[in-house]
Amino acid sequence: MSKQDYPNKKPKQDNPTNSTSTEMSCEVGLYGLAVMGQNFALNMAEHGFKVCVGNRSHAKVETTVARAKAEGDLPIVGSDSPADFCSKIAKPRKIVLLVQAGKPVDLTIAALSEHLDEGDMIIDGGNEWFPNQIRRSEELAKKNIMFVGMGISGGEEGARNGPSLMPGGPKEAYDLIEPIITKVAAKAGEPEAPCTGYLGPIGSGNYVKMVHNGIEYGDMQLIGEVYDILKNAAGMGNDEMATLFEEWNKGELDSYLIEITAKILAKKDDITDGYVVDHILDKTGMKGTGRWTVQEAAEQSVAAPVIAAALDSRYISGRKEERVAASKLLTGPSDGVPTVDKAQLISDLQAALYCAKVASYAQGLGIIKAASDKNEWNVDLSLCASMWRGGCIIRAGLLNKITAAFEKDASLANLLVDPGFAKELNERQLAWRRVVSLGVASGIATPAMSAALGYFDQYRRESLPANLIQGQRDFFGTFQIVLLLRKRETIDSHSYPNTFDVFRWSYLPAKRS
Repeated sequence: MSKQDYPNKKPKQDNPTNSTSTEMSCEVGLYGLAVMGQNFALNMAEHGFKVCVGNRSHAKVETTVARAKAEGDLPIVGSDSPADFCSKIAKPRKIVLLVQAGKPVDLTIAALSEHLDEGDMIIDGGNEWFPNQIRRSEELAKKNIMFVGMGISGGEEGARNGPSLMPGGPKEAYDLIEPIITKVAAKAGEPEAPCTGYLGPIGSGNYVKMVHNGIEYGDMQLIGEVYDILKNAAGMGNDEMATLFEEWNKGELDSYLIEITAKILAKKDDITDGYVVDHILDKTGMKGTGRWTVQEAAEQSVAAPVIAAALDSRYISGRKEERVAASKLLTGPSDGVPTVDKAQLISDLQAALYCAKVASYAQGLGIIKAASDKNEWNVDLSLCASMWRGGCIIRAGLLNKITAAFEKDASLANLLVDPGFAKELNERQLAWRRVVSLGVASGIATPAMSAALGYFDQYRRESLPANLIQGQRDFFGTFQIVLLLRKRETIDSHSYPNTFDVFRWSYLPAKRS
């Protein structure tokens, strides 16, 4: 989009906000009225907050005001320019932005900030790369305007009825918006609590939302792999699988993604006699947050193999034409799918999916912990899990147990070593291994399920073959190694002769006299 598509900055007027008390009576403003923005504005208004709405095209302002009237005469006021919008919001102004991430956010901030005063604040609710939020906060701080980056999850429905809200920014700014966001956020848990809270300084909120999306990638991929095995190894049809997922959603796998999977599988096609799912092209789209999560995992030196496998699977799915051609040349196991006990397989899949989900959450929370430590954000992992229990895409009953684990031990090194989860993983690992083995034997790819098991197997072992790899590094380079002798001591190859010189010389040809 071109620059002129966004609100033009207007010269600052002598008295832009010297309006009557009626004009300045709105408690909060929302700028950006695509469906997500409209719904969030209606949510705030339904909870008793008077909202001023603005948008670069006035037609959406009119649509939102009309919706407010139709949905219960909700207190929403329209505006026709950035100056008019800002003039109708009580000081200190609290303005939520829900515009396209990237340059559009910068252009909108520039247009609105011309009409803001010291002490006002802007809350960006988009899916934004966290360093951009830190930059914006620093720029606005020069004008004494506060800035909050707030991840919002739950899609259009969540925005209207209660999303998960993940804010990061100045504590002073959070305290001003807290009465609003705690009312409009989803509620979950026993006792019921709002799915929001103060995560930390600027950047932390968007970081937590980014990792939320990465976990979402992994969760969806794991469910897809289970579907593949149920369909191609257990021979189950869509209706039977829909019933199974519906049943699973009543127990320990209770989650939004399991719930919608049952509904998707059961959906009949209006045109043919089949099911909609069988007519969906097998190419998965993405918006970038999963890639950001994997990049950040590498940056923080945290293993996140489930999320990485899910991302890789999306890349492979996108090469549809190549896969079609490859299917004519490459073959799987000649014996096909081994004969399986269907009831046993279903039981194993339930256990394996649960274990893999725990491993995926462990990896995601590990990324947040590492970034929090590095940036001194002091993010509370129990709060992360708590605010994901409702409103968001990864909401699940499992998050109650994760919340409790970190409430009990905030210094928990990894979710896997919580005594409760460790016991469950130990007891179910054979089922997990049988599922992965069946996938390998059948030629049914289980990249995320296998990655989760590999993560578990590496993390649980006191010794890994990394000693050989480090020896190889020292052989062809000059790296520091640690030799395990009677006493642990470090040999620095920069200071001492190379540890493996003796091996090198033994393979050289003897000198001739």
